[in-house]
Amino acid sequence: MAMPIRQSLRLGGYLMKQKLLRREKYPLLVELEPLFACNLKCGGCGKIQQPAALLKQRMPVEQAVGAIEESGAPMVSIAGGEPLMHPQIDEIVRQLLARNKIIFLCTNALLLPKHLHKFTPHRNFAWMVHIDGLRERHDESVRKAGGFDAAVAAIKQAKDAGFRVMTNTTFFTQDSPQDVIDVLDYLNDEVGVHNMQISPGYAYEKAPDQEHWLGVQQTRELFKKAFADGRRKRWRLNHSPVFLDFLEGKLDLKCTAWGIPSYSLLGWQRPCYLLDDGYVATYRELIEDTDWDSFGRGNDPRCANCMAHCGYEPTAVIATMGSLKETIRAAVT
Repeated sequence: MAMPIRQSLRLGGYLMKQKLLRREKYPLLVELEPLFACNLKCGGCGKIQQPAALLKQRMPVEQAVGAIEESGAPMVSIAGGEPLMHPQIDEIVRQLLARNKIIFLCTNALLLPKHLHKFTPHRNFAWMVHIDGLRERHDESVRKAGGFDAAVAAIKQAKDAGFRVMTNTTFFTQDSPQDVIDVLDYLNDEVGVHNMQISPGYAYEKAPDQEHWLGVQQTRELFKKAFADGRRKRWRLNHSPVFLDFLEGKLDLKCTAWGIPSYSLLGWQRPCYLLDDGYVATYRELIEDTDWDSFGRGNDPRCANCMAHCGYEPTAVIATMGSLKETIRAAVT
């Protein structure tokens, strides 16, 4: 799974506990959005389309930590918006780490050099830097010249300071299998990030760019060709082998959006951060009052082309942990 063995054991223990408690739905990771404001206007993201008054708001530390404790999730992905624009983001991270949560802080890295001194390397903390292709492709995606060079420089600075650094790359119809290979080779071999995450572009309805979402067959063809000749085994991908099999069409999975719920200034988003069917105040309401079977490919037309990690990686992780064969395959991959 390319996840540190200690974190893998932690997740395995958590899943075993849910099974013993006979819980059918539980969070593996919470997408925490303590703000919607951002310093970029990326074509594939619509967070800054929120009303101006909402873009000025910042989630209080107590609210952010309380939501995570309420859910009981062992892992938290702090996103936004740009989290480093939150004046107390370092305090949110410290308090969650004190509660033994595994934290991924997602950032475009433009503000990272300015704020790096506020953080301390920790075994349960990693920077998750968005890199959407090599220089020209990335700068086009984030709509900022120099964005790629700034992000790579920040990654190297964070690594030199002793932090664990990961990347997240989204691919769209403009990307070829060779583009996938080139950026993953670069991040893996030249930049030397600790792990990489990948995702097909998903139809986020508020995104400015609505023309370049990948369909299911396009996604499968893209990754099948990119992963050919055993290449995926060379890369330090932070995904289960089952999810990677899913991306290239070797198997199909059912969406389990409840596995990665989203909490923001508006509350718990139903059913996931890609769809907006309203918000509820508590995690219990989200789980108990959402008709989860009505979502996913084949159930909701909005989900027809979705193969995003928020819905399908939880399915893959649960399948992996529930199979000795897949657990061994994940451990040796």
